[in-house]
Amino acid sequence: MAILKFSASAVAAQIAHARGCKTFLPNWNGPVDRPALILIVGNGVHLRSNGIDGTTTRIVTTEQADPSFAFADGMNPFRDTDWMAQRRMAFRDLTGQFYTDILDDVQVLIDRGQGTIRLATDGHSIRVFVRRAADYLIGGAYDVPSGLGGTFRVILKDACDTFAIVQNCGNCEDFDAMQPYRVPLDALTEIDDRRAA
Repeated sequence: MAILKFSASAVAAQIAHARGCKTFLPNWNGPVDRPALILIVGNGVHLRSNGIDGTTTRIVTTEQADPSFAFADGMNPFRDTDWMAQRRMAFRDLTGQFYTDILDDVQVLIDRGQGTIRLATDGHSIRVFVRRAADYLIGGAYDVPSGLGGTFRVILKDACDTFAIVQNCGNCEDFDAMQPYRVPLDALTEIDDRRAA
């Protein structure tokens, strides 16, 4: 998983553009009738509005980029000399256009005064990444998806901005005997214990 960081003000400008349009770029499934953000991985990595307003003849491509787009930190071909290496670390050799459904979630963060928008990507999905490693309590108990359709109760051993090291605790004996393992940081969920005392 890679974390992409964007200037909130640059993303806000793209959102404002999208919301100011009445016509939108189609996605792979056909016509689109609402504002959205498109992530472009190609000549840099950037977010742009899906709006068409007649002020530009540029279509969305991975070859062209405009300095006004919201570029990911370190992946701006107009400013960063090693942008291609940074893009390759995040996406390997994958390039393309990703229609996202993150516009409303990103707007909430901008409205809260967030200066940086962080997105998590595994190369195929893009999601807003709200929390940081410092937001989690080392030694604290959390739930994580088990991969078996349920959840495991875990103790957080360590965390960085993209993943956490956890140890099963409070499950059945066989699962709790497992070695510590890695999960995406945003897979950790607070334990909501509503049982009556």
